[in-house]
Amino acid sequence: MKKVYFSGSIRGGREDLAIYQEWIRRLRETAEVLTEFIGDSTLEEQEARTLTDRDIYERDVRLLEGCDVVVAECTQPSLGVGYELSYAERFGKPVILLFREDGVRRLSAMLSGNPRFHTIYYRNVADGWELLREYL
Repeated sequence: MKKVYFSGSIRGGREDLAIYQEWIRRLRETAEVLTEFIGDSTLEEQEARTLTDRDIYERDVRLLEGCDVVVAECTQPSLGVGYELSYAERFGKPVILLFREDGVRRLSAMLSGNPRFHTIYYRNVADGWELLREYL
């Protein structure tokens, strides 16, 4: 079973939390999701009580190093997600980007133009899941 590092915005905005939860639920059907906590609605409060920023950095780097593939939902821009993607690329991890098309936003050219990243454009999670499963 593949180990997936699922990435999504936390401090950059939690507007897509329900979408992250749905992606995580579907990923668990075929993979071990190392970062299920991304879908926790109380994540920020929990981390503020129990972890320093350094703790979070060290945990996430350890999980990135231990994963087989990074799956990043990139519709909500996030500096942290961007950093994780750069880290994954540096260490040769396969990266799959998920971007929800809404006719307004566009994926950063630094991501969509990177030949090492595979991008899945989707309108809803059910349709995107069919495409993502092919890569897992």
